[in-house]
Amino acid sequence: MPILQVIVLAVVQGLTEFLPISSTAHLYLTSWLLGWQIEGLDFDIALHIGTLLAVLIYFARDWVQIVAQGFGIQMNGDKELRHNHMLLWLLIIGTVPVGVCGLLFNKQAETTWRNPFVMGTMMIVVGVLMWIAESAGRQQRDLSSVHLSDALAIGAAQALAVVPGTSRSGITITAGLFRNLTRESAARFSFLLSTPAIGAAAAKALWDMHKKGPGLHAILSTEFLVGVAVSALTGCLVIAWFLHYLRRSGLRPFVYYRILFGIIVLALAFIRRPA
Repeated sequence: MPILQVIVLAVVQGLTEFLPISSTAHLYLTSWLLGWQIEGLDFDIALHIGTLLAVLIYFARDWVQIVAQGFGIQMNGDKELRHNHMLLWLLIIGTVPVGVCGLLFNKQAETTWRNPFVMGTMMIVVGVLMWIAESAGRQQRDLSSVHLSDALAIGAAQALAVVPGTSRSGITITAGLFRNLTRESAARFSFLLSTPAIGAAAAKALWDMHKKGPGLHAILSTEFLVGVAVSALTGCLVIAWFLHYLRRSGLRPFVYYRILFGIIVLALAFIRRPA
């Protein structure tokens, strides 16, 4: 894969994995519109590892505190996390639905559902849900008040992200708003919840590469390493900016973007559909 294509797609991944606008849709449609061959398994792994590194690096202190408190070790870190010792186990429980759906529907997600009609439709549908959640949610709660029913609801929402165009962050932040979390708290829980899911996806892709060949030595290629580095750096910057943005502003711009982008995707799909 040409290095320019690697950089462009890695930037797209880093930008769209953590913004509520669907990384899968943007990666697929970028390649589709530019006439590029859809990225292979090794590059898909690079992007997964890059975004996994982004969320691990940015939330490193949070994860140390969450894990320590989950095993009964008191830490004087983030105040919200300090008041929720069960958060580690809630994140594990919340990850189960997407794991089950990934196993059941992985083939459809990688084949029949990965088309512009599905993606465009999901861009619009989730955009509308996000708008309703932004209007209806009371936005009164933070991470200290997250409990089992929140983890189950937001985890079930994350399971919908197996459908391309949904956006893992978009649907989980939306679910968090429906549970009356603040925008920033909904986003933080969304990113923390995404960590094991992204890690599992990367591990599965590495295993698939090991089974199919040419073997794991392919991860030492220049294209792979550039993809990891660019997507990780972009992802860290986006997480920092997005959380800062949510302290001051709402999700309406992303709602409008999703709906407009979804309409454009559907229109282009109809125009470019084979006769």
